[in-house]
Amino acid sequence: MLDQTVYDALFDAVMQRRLRPGERLAEATLCAQFDVSRTVVRQALRRLAEARIVEIVPNKGATVAAPTPEETREVFVARRAIEGAIVRQAALRLSHGDVQRLHERLAAEHAALHQGDHGRWVALAGGFHLALAQLAGNRVLLRLLTELMTRCSLIVALYEAPGEASCEHDEHVRIVDLLALRDGEAAAAEMERHLTGLEGRLAIPTPAAAA
Repeated sequence: MLDQTVYDALFDAVMQRRLRPGERLAEATLCAQFDVSRTVVRQALRRLAEARIVEIVPNKGATVAAPTPEETREVFVARRAIEGAIVRQAALRLSHGDVQRLHERLAAEHAALHQGDHGRWVALAGGFHLALAQLAGNRVLLRLLTELMTRCSLIVALYEAPGEASCEHDEHVRIVDLLALRDGEAAAAEMERHLTGLEGRLAIPTPAAAA
């Protein structure tokens, strides 16, 4: 499907922050870029809008979605609840091979960070959370987290403070170490601190500042 090709390319560009929140997505430009018809582009944009990655305003066109401060706070409340459940469940299921693969993922994340490969590091750091959800073996939690992670990619792109790392590598390491010990409660507490720290490092306008 041609619209799937356009959808996937735009989705990846948003997730890797090559397209920024609020950036306009001109249909004519996309038609030329992907060598497809306007109908195909509109189908892809409509699907992205259904996934809340794109906002379409009648007579104005499509832009990359820009979550509000209020939605940002709600997303982090939801992530803390869901990811706490995920790591508790993962701690009961992890095999030695699973732990080994998590360490390999962390090594790749560390290498990307120190090589300055920001796009790869962003993908690996976000993928770490989804990898834990897959290991937890609960498809509902995985689906919910996938949607929240999509919103978070937009949130971080919009509100990340200059010089701040959006997802701390050392905190990921501590979570895996606790999971390797099968200590789900401690891993959940560490995940809570990790996500609270991530939210705290964002420059989210306060209601007074927004007013």
